[in-house]
Amino acid sequence: MPPKIPFCAIVGAGPAGLTAADVLARAGSRVTVYESRPNPARKFLMAGRGGLNLTHSEGLDSFIKRYGAAEWLAPHIRAFPPQRLCDFCAELGQETFIGSSGRVFPKSFKTSPLLRALLSRLERQGVTIETRTRLEGFTDKFELILRNASGERGICAADANVLALGGASWPRLGSDGGWVRLLAERGVVITPLAPSNCGTIVDWSERFRLTFEGEPIKTIAVSHGGQTMRGDLVVTRSGLEGGPVYALSSSLQRAILHEGSATLHIDLRPDTTVDALSQKLARQRGKQSSSSFLRKSAGLSKIEIALLREIRRELPTDARELATLVKEAPVCVRATAGFERAISTSGGIAFEELDKDLMLKKLPGVFVAGEMLDFDAPTGGYLLQAAFSTGNAAGLGAARYVGLASNGRSATISVRQASSARPSFP
Repeated sequence: MPPKIPFCAIVGAGPAGLTAADVLARAGSRVTVYESRPNPARKFLMAGRGGLNLTHSEGLDSFIKRYGAAEWLAPHIRAFPPQRLCDFCAELGQETFIGSSGRVFPKSFKTSPLLRALLSRLERQGVTIETRTRLEGFTDKFELILRNASGERGICAADANVLALGGASWPRLGSDGGWVRLLAERGVVITPLAPSNCGTIVDWSERFRLTFEGEPIKTIAVSHGGQTMRGDLVVTRSGLEGGPVYALSSSLQRAILHEGSATLHIDLRPDTTVDALSQKLARQRGKQSSSSFLRKSAGLSKIEIALLREIRRELPTDARELATLVKEAPVCVRATAGFERAISTSGGIAFEELDKDLMLKKLPGVFVAGEMLDFDAPTGGYLLQAAFSTGNAAGLGAARYVGLASNGRSATISVRQASSARPSFP
């Protein structure tokens, strides 16, 4: 009698879930992806609105260090590294290129062509995607309890399941963190979710906010907690946005949690020393206004001068004290932006809850991928790389679990026979 083809269910149609689906389908499994939203990969599509930053080209050892203390993630990144992600995109007809900053983008600079190509490939492989279907829990046999768009509740008795439900950022796009309660009820330890790669909340004066909202502060460096990040910031109605503060958001959150606020230091002239700046500011001012003097002697822009005055209404007259203020402008951060505006989420399922294949020890046959896992990634392509890499790992783990793969290599089953254990949902 020919062997039964295993059936695997995936919950979540983002990059991690779709990658797991591709791995399992190529291994020989029948696959259905369940997605709560009307369309797959909505957050992935939004991530590409300004150009899809897929990954980064820096050396792999340095790349892995970007994930901080999440050493457990390293073998999964090494098994599916940035070059493998670029090759994966090329397989889908979407060549990539390395930008001037080392970031990697598809040549189309868009998400939609890549997503369409991946969905077409999954369709050719026989993968089914059921939208408007939400996970509501697990049976005592660790089967999925699902509810579809019609409100019907049913059980999906798959041979293995992969959860790729995302974190809690941009909840209107589908990742609302609702899975936390479902897994916690099963005794799974979860590090509390928190917004990451998000802007800061600053109590600007009305005058500063009305004058400079939406304006950039360019080529600066920001520091907190022993970390310094360079780049551009944008003044918003409620604070600051931009790559440098996104990278420091986790550090700022910890300080705010313990102290009620945090101080972000902005270096408006990161390539000039305090001594060199002091010499420039020690020149005779003559009849120049302070704004004209700062603009001509230190090259400060209108918004930079206004920021200094936002911090200190009366600017120092001592050259060195003024230079220090330019180099270390302290901005009081009251809070960081919430989940609704955060790029990503920190926290998630603790590493100790998983085996080496990303299977939950307390829910045998249930694997996890993507932002549900407890790691924090900076902007620059690291979050998406982790999603693809862990999706690959969970897919391979599930394939091994159902007997379709060993030692990390897919082993396609030779006879495609319909499984007698078809899911009872939908």
